[in-house]
Amino acid sequence: MELRYLTPDDLDDVLDVRRRSFGPMPAADVERWRDLVTPILPEGRYLGAFDGARLAATARLRPFSQWWYGRPQSMAGVAGVTVNPEDRGRGVGSLIMRAIIDRAVELGDAVSALFPATTPIYRSLGFEHAGAQHTVTVPAEALRTIRPAGQVKLRRMGPDDAAEVMAILDRVHRAARASGPISANEAGWRWWLDEPDDFLYLADDGYVIYRWSGHDIEVDNLVAASEETAKALWSMVGSSSSIADSVTANLAPDDPVLWLLRERSKEQVRQTRWMFRVLDVPEAVARRGYPAGVTLDAAVEVADPVRESNAATWRLEVSGGTGAAIRSLDQGPRLTINGFSALYAGIPTATLRLAGLMSGDTRHDEALDTAFAARPYMLDYF
Repeated sequence: MELRYLTPDDLDDVLDVRRRSFGPMPAADVERWRDLVTPILPEGRYLGAFDGARLAATARLRPFSQWWYGRPQSMAGVAGVTVNPEDRGRGVGSLIMRAIIDRAVELGDAVSALFPATTPIYRSLGFEHAGAQHTVTVPAEALRTIRPAGQVKLRRMGPDDAAEVMAILDRVHRAARASGPISANEAGWRWWLDEPDDFLYLADDGYVIYRWSGHDIEVDNLVAASEETAKALWSMVGSSSSIADSVTANLAPDDPVLWLLRERSKEQVRQTRWMFRVLDVPEAVARRGYPAGVTLDAAVEVADPVRESNAATWRLEVSGGTGAAIRSLDQGPRLTINGFSALYAGIPTATLRLAGLMSGDTRHDEALDTAFAARPYMLDYF
């Protein structure tokens, strides 16, 4: 099996593998998909496994920023992992995933995430459950009770507003000390903001992206840095309640709209789980944010059969909102790379121990929980 980076000439074969893995892509979406993936091909972000001249499997890396406790860092978003039916069970999926992990490190990413179609293969490679995309459905009528608190100027937005949207996201996620949400790069945002069936509105400190789905409304993103803008955007969405029966929105677990609603007794919540992996222990620890008043000085032993450079005992030092991981000879608890990735994402040490992802010394468990505290979520599926 030969691994190589894909080129534009391979895209028809990629679509065939995708069709056999996920079902046919609607014809109207094919050109949009080509527009999305073509720019990343020269960057070596789309990998194929070939059996002779035949494409057997694919995987691609989407360039994202991801916030961890309010601090953004580059993140390798693994997507488009497909294996032809006749090639399954031959280790091709593991082969291409190991290669894509190595490529992510080469590109400078210290962390990675994916939405799994199945979890065993990704767990075997060090990815672990971390957070979810929370999709909440509320009656459209409930949003009509949200009244604007002031004069907020809204305007329609498009591809040329990509940089401003990115700046708003950074402002909001830093202020909220958010963990898990992502942002595409400017090219990715320009692609998304050019979707003809979406309705897009921008304020000075917020924006909304939504669409009609039959007699309901789907909100992809509604992000605001102030109470006034949050109320204005949600009120605008709610103004369609004379037609829409319900509104489905991707929200943070503690999104303020859930406290702005006058009536809140029952709501439908669907969780789409995502998995996370630390690719480079010292870089990931250094790039993460931490609570400013927390200090940590603890050693942990990490086992990583895929990335040998991570397999070591690391002294974790956190102070003043920053952290470092330094190789050490000290003794400490033992974590698989799955366990360390989950700890990084805020999963409590008690959970990790009961799940068999952490063992040994318990002295620093409370300090580890406090330093890595997080409620990870994503607004966007990729």
